[in-house]
Amino acid sequence: MRKDLKVLELKLGTRFKNTDLLRTALVHRSYLNEHKSFPLEQNERLEFLGDAVIELIVTTHLYKKYKEAEGVLTNWRSSLVNGERLAQLAETLSVYDYMYMSKGESQDSNKKARNYILANALEAIVGAIYLDRGFNEAEDFIEKKLLIQLPKIIAERTYIDSKSMFQEKAQETIGVTPRYKVLSEIGPDHKKKFTVGVYLDKELVAEGDGYSKQEAQSVAAANALKVKHWNS
Repeated sequence: MRKDLKVLELKLGTRFKNTDLLRTALVHRSYLNEHKSFPLEQNERLEFLGDAVIELIVTTHLYKKYKEAEGVLTNWRSSLVNGERLAQLAETLSVYDYMYMSKGESQDSNKKARNYILANALEAIVGAIYLDRGFNEAEDFIEKKLLIQLPKIIAERTYIDSKSMFQEKAQETIGVTPRYKVLSEIGPDHKKKFTVGVYLDKELVAEGDGYSKQEAQSVAAANALKVKHWNS
């Protein structure tokens, strides 16, 4: 039996006027393949909107509160809004328990696939909050649930992403800039999995998998840091 959305609303800290907007944010496209008469659309359009709302709110906050250079602020923003962090937030809110998915999708034990779905759903929820309650409510949600993590990110320097770190280490150690190449793409368009290789000159140092080219590049860079023992 599907859980009561009122419980999810409490966790979100938002009471929806139109609960169908929240429900739509939880509809994975696979569900509609098995339920042709379901009255709501999939969540991808809300995800598209929510992604823009999150980026605007986070960017505005960083611009107003900090005086650092653009490159530093960009790294901080990337660390805050990347798919892994959004998926972690969705996990803490138990979003997965409320999702509408096909039986096959809901039983998939692949952690990366689950995180991809959760990150997209979180963005869709923000889009739903924005449409239903307005910009200020969406801003309040982002500040309380996401921006609150920024001081820890800065203190622990986790905003230095693996790609940036590998490039920095490669340039200072051997004077070479890494390059990335897509080695394979598998799966349907809505769930395509990429394998990317990272090279130093002609040497394939490591590979990485992800559900976007950017994610696969990041994983490849993290693996390359381990291969070269450049983690510290």
